This record gives sequence, structure tokens and C-alpha cells, in this order.
Amino acid sequence: MTHDQILQNLNEVFCDIFDDEDIVLTRDTTAEDIEEWDSLNQIKIILACEKKFNVRLNARDINSLENVGAMVDLLAGLNPSAS
Repeated sequence: MTHDQILQNLNEVFCDIFDDEDIVLTRDTTAEDIEEWDSLNQIKIILACEKKFNVRLNARDINSLENVGAMVDLLAGLNPSAS
């Protein structure tokens, strides 16, 4: 899975969690860009990503991410088929 595919899949996760089909993530998107992205939704994002990408995420690692691009890079690193 490429970084672009991971970003596209993440976008689907975010649209589902926030019930907003108009969300368009970029590598620079942060929690400040999405009004309802709070700590509860952060947990939902983590759980949905674990399911969608079949990985285990460390909450400490997730909380240190600066933006969606860093999340894409983390998921790519956990997914050996990513390039």
C-alpha cells in the first residue's frame, strides 16, 4: 500500500468517524483543522485505523504525531507492503 493509498483510506476513516463526507485530508491536516477532533474521537480514529490497516498502534506514538502526514508515515512503517 502506497502513502497515497494510506491517506485515501485514512480519509475514509475520518469521513466515517466524523460523519462528514466533505472531509479531505492532506498530509498537513491537524486536529485543529477538524472541529470535532477531540480526545474521544482520537480514540475512535486509533481503533478504526487498527482495524482498517490491521496494525496495533501505541497511544504514545499516536499522541506525538504532528499531523496526518506523520500518521501516514507511521502506518506505512507498520505495514511492510507500503512503499
